[in-house]
Amino acid sequence: MKVLVAMSGGVDSSVAAALLIEQGHEVVGATLKLWGGVSDSGCCSVADVDDARRVAQVLGIDHHVFNYTEEFERMVVEPFVAGHAAGNSPNPCIDCNRHIKFDLLFERADRLGFDAVATGHHAQVVEKDGRHFLSRGADTAKDQSYVLGYLREPELARLILPIGHMNKAAVRVEAERLGLRTWNKPDSQDVCFIESVRGREAFLRERIPVTAAAIVDAASGEVLGETNAAELMTIGQRRGITPSKDGEKRYVTRVDLGKKVVTVGRLADIMTTEVLLDDSTLTFAREELTDGQRVLSQWSAHGKANLGTLHFDGRWKVELNEPARPVAAGQTIVFYNPDDPELVQGAAIVSR
Repeated sequence: MKVLVAMSGGVDSSVAAALLIEQGHEVVGATLKLWGGVSDSGCCSVADVDDARRVAQVLGIDHHVFNYTEEFERMVVEPFVAGHAAGNSPNPCIDCNRHIKFDLLFERADRLGFDAVATGHHAQVVEKDGRHFLSRGADTAKDQSYVLGYLREPELARLILPIGHMNKAAVRVEAERLGLRTWNKPDSQDVCFIESVRGREAFLRERIPVTAAAIVDAASGEVLGETNAAELMTIGQRRGITPSKDGEKRYVTRVDLGKKVVTVGRLADIMTTEVLLDDSTLTFAREELTDGQRVLSQWSAHGKANLGTLHFDGRWKVELNEPARPVAAGQTIVFYNPDDPELVQGAAIVSR
């Protein structure tokens, strides 16, 4: 089988390519040039492209660099900035996976005559009764099924995830055995288009005006402090908030950019049993969505999955069985099958 492997320059995609070669596939590596600006982190730096190229040389396979900088700006960076300007908390890595690494990469693979696309994500594709489903990776600490929750049958049927059955330690051992330069390379942690030395606030200030706002306690009306950039405050956030006079921790409950006020409250004040969804982003991989359907809902990459029920009363929402911390608007919520918690059912973006 002819397989196009997305090689980010990290150890996971390096080993993914090597395993496919050992399995007898005709493998070609591809690195996506996404960010046209300065990058010192993530998977967009010049060093990452060079690492991918050198790994391909060691493996003896062709390697290409596909330039998607314009598409990345339009589909990932601009929505990220616009989301913050509207007081939301977008997840650019999910947008990148959804629109660039899979939509555009599959289009390129089709044009070049490849049978399948492979990546180094820690997740698995499971086939049952002739249908394909996304499942959690074997390494629960590295599981990336959350960021791939939008994938559906057409993509899953042609997607190979060679390391999904391995834990991270085993991946590094395999890379060292093969003599790959990426064997001990640290995992990328940050948003690739934001320099770690500058941070998110500096990046946004170059693109949009940010709002100074008072931080106000919801119960007492006490002003606890001020933030220089309310657009960076996230519902449920505790970091950077001065405790009230009673000594209890406070969490962000509301961000009002118009009034220049960030409201905070006790943990009990922010707990919720309802999550509203943006209907236009809702996708379901396994079956038609039905009112009253039970789901496990997860809204962070390694967060707890919460049991709940989908309901439609003019718009879709998830009613949770137990109170949980709220989900910030713009974040992605991924649904797992409550009867088989390893299997992903779909995803949506959280609305206000």
